[in-house]
Amino acid sequence: MRDFPVLKAGYTVRLHLRISEGKKDRTQVFEGMIVSIKGKDDATRMITVRKEAKGFGVEKIIPLAMPTLEKIEVVKTAKVRKQRLYYVKNYSKRLKEEMVKK
Repeated sequence: MRDFPVLKAGYTVRLHLRISEGKKDRTQVFEGMIVSIKGKDDATRMITVRKEAKGFGVEKIIPLAMPTLEKIEVVKTAKVRKQRLYYVKNYSKRLKEEMVKK
């Protein structure tokens, strides 16, 4: 398997996805918070990433074994107590976040 950083719920990540449009390939970046992590081993592990775009919530479910997933960067970490953060859909307060040092 590929080497990805250790991921936990509450991390804000930047996903680099390779998209093919006709004969050309390009990299699209999707940045959002990890809401949940499912799966036991690396072959079946999936993450749900959520972001707010123009007032609407957008969620992507991404398998970590997906061949078009090029890179994952951890941008921020948030202090959370739960493993599945489905409550952030209706949550108005901000979470306590820290920027990740490179």
